[in-house]
Amino acid sequence: MNLPFTEDILVKDAVTVFPKSSDVFKQHRIDFCCGGNISIKAAAEGRGLDASELMEQLRDKYAGEEDVELQTPEWEQAESTDLIETIIAKFHNPTIEEFKQLSPYVTKVVKVHGERHPELLRIRELFFALKEEMLEHMQKEEDIVFPLILDKQAQVVSKDVISRAILELENEHQKSGDILKELRELTDDFTPPQNACGTFRLVFNRLESVEDTTFKHIHLENHILFPRYTSA
Repeated sequence: MNLPFTEDILVKDAVTVFPKSSDVFKQHRIDFCCGGNISIKAAAEGRGLDASELMEQLRDKYAGEEDVELQTPEWEQAESTDLIETIIAKFHNPTIEEFKQLSPYVTKVVKVHGERHPELLRIRELFFALKEEMLEHMQKEEDIVFPLILDKQAQVVSKDVISRAILELENEHQKSGDILKELRELTDDFTPPQNACGTFRLVFNRLESVEDTTFKHIHLENHILFPRYTSA
């Protein structure tokens, strides 16, 4: 089955056309959200990969999906009001709850295993920095920027006002993305030690889930919602 794009497509656009491609990009530590404005070919070269082999993996992924998954997602056709409601319901609210639930486990793992695994100290620092960054960021979106977007639809605010607000959010997305990249490196792709206890494994597994949710959240905003209000 042929892919609906070539190696010259931007990574961000490949994920928009075929959302499951994000699994392949994540496997190779290719940023598809904040750093998605480069071609697949350039991204592969940047990671020391053969672009043709990467494309073959993407073709395999594409061929293995059901037809419904291969269609351009409904996000692009959705009204902004519905898109914002989806972002809050499927990304903001679950992320807020996950940070609340995961925090004590991160603290416990560091307390019990930090002496033998000193990298956990930095992992804890990064996790709580991400938590603070994301909670403040999502609150700002819901209280300030999303209402501005809806006002822009009603021609109440100028493009310059909304563009400045969105640029600030995109910069915050970059900061969160950088934290997640360092977490992935420190955890060896979220791989716990061979003799790790159940809580240790749980923390790494759920950190990877937070990464996945956050990158999809950022992609949806940076590449689908925000361009509606910043493009000429």
